[in-house]
Amino acid sequence: MKLSNATLSQLPHQVDRPTYDRSAITPGIVHIGLGNFHRAHQAWYLHRLMQQGHALDWGIIGAGVRPGDAVQRDRLAAQDYLTTLIELDPNGRSAEVTGVMIGFVPVEADNAALIAQIADPAIRIVSLTVTEGGYYMDPVTKGFDADHVDIQHDVANPDAPRTAFGAIVAALKHRRAKGIGPFTVQSCDNLQGNGVILRQTVVSLARLSDPDLAHWIDTHCTFPNAMVDCIVPATGPKELELARTFGIEDASPVTHENFRQWVMEDAFCAGRPDWDKVGATFTSDVHAYESMKIRILNGGHQLIANPAEVLSIATISECMEHSLIRAYFHKVVGSEIAPHVASVPGMTPADYAKLVERRFSNPEILDTVRRVAFDGSSRHTGFVIPVIRDALVADGHIEGLALSQAIWARMCEGTREDGTIITANDPTWDDLCRAARAAQHNPEIWIQQRNIYGDLGQNQRFASEFANWLTHIWEHGTRSALRQYLEL
Repeated sequence: MKLSNATLSQLPHQVDRPTYDRSAITPGIVHIGLGNFHRAHQAWYLHRLMQQGHALDWGIIGAGVRPGDAVQRDRLAAQDYLTTLIELDPNGRSAEVTGVMIGFVPVEADNAALIAQIADPAIRIVSLTVTEGGYYMDPVTKGFDADHVDIQHDVANPDAPRTAFGAIVAALKHRRAKGIGPFTVQSCDNLQGNGVILRQTVVSLARLSDPDLAHWIDTHCTFPNAMVDCIVPATGPKELELARTFGIEDASPVTHENFRQWVMEDAFCAGRPDWDKVGATFTSDVHAYESMKIRILNGGHQLIANPAEVLSIATISECMEHSLIRAYFHKVVGSEIAPHVASVPGMTPADYAKLVERRFSNPEILDTVRRVAFDGSSRHTGFVIPVIRDALVADGHIEGLALSQAIWARMCEGTREDGTIITANDPTWDDLCRAARAAQHNPEIWIQQRNIYGDLGQNQRFASEFANWLTHIWEHGTRSALRQYLEL
């Protein structure tokens, strides 16, 4: 059954579907970077609200600023913007169709249609998933990268911007001129302090061309910090076929685990849906939740994905079946990461680590090592390296964390231990490969990459641990290094 409004009533009885009247939904949110995670997370929470008869004035309009986003737009438009969500629970799979998305802005080089949509008074939240590395932030200083070519383009062409942030600034300029008022700008990316970072990007960009507008944005718009969590694999032929097993022909279905979490500050200048009625948490202390998640789950992903790539292991659940990798994850998280993570209401770091270990082990989730290892230059700087710094200050253990950096360097050399090629998997892949190959004979070259490590490479304790591990890996292999660490 091809998914569409016309076929919703004809779907198999075991497939849940919208009980709300989709024709009654009006827009309230524009989401930029509309991919699988958004549809399995933020959009799902809104779907649950609408299933209860609430929030019909908060419909989602999708948007994208990359040429490839037009393909996603076409796929979704052809099925009336409906999405099949398939929950992959070890105890059984289930499917539901969500219908909170009601449109998708045309993808244009000058983002004119996006600017016009965001400028619509009905839009009260503009949310984003643009990846951890998409905020034009210097990875070392954490400041705004005003020299980036995209930013320079937007400064020179404020009415025809290239970036999502330029479109947001242009729309806010229009709204202020028309007396429409501000909106909330909401990051749904895995960044600690993502609202603070998003504010920095938007306000700094505006300041370069219109300081008065920047002050107005900084004063009137809100940028709530949030922690988001749900493992959502990429969609490929297996996922398309899985949707068909439920009797649905969906060009872009989404599979996801049987766990979600969304914690955010209640800072929405133009109103918000009552997401807390369907499981989201509003708190003034998002930092504690996001620190736990980013360091243990996201950092843990890097711990296991890099050795798995080197050892030709394909999926995250297979990583957890590998005795050395699973034991490595368990020891590093327990002895080197958890001591630098605070508890949150109802959850200790040790309990959370057990939860993450179970989630990673879900054999129904075919989450690829390649996806998790992607963009390590952003993910290691955001998820792992800050823990190393904290551990050094506290004189804590760093042996396993240093090993993680050595394994990442080994991965970035570009070959697996079986001789196969690791294809480019980072926006700075060529630079990483050059450094990794040079570090094979001179380990310090890797940690002298200041755009990643800052001054951490000057720390003698870390430098020594790293050099010993990288030398061991090249001489004896990754499995041997993991065994040696586990014997410490």
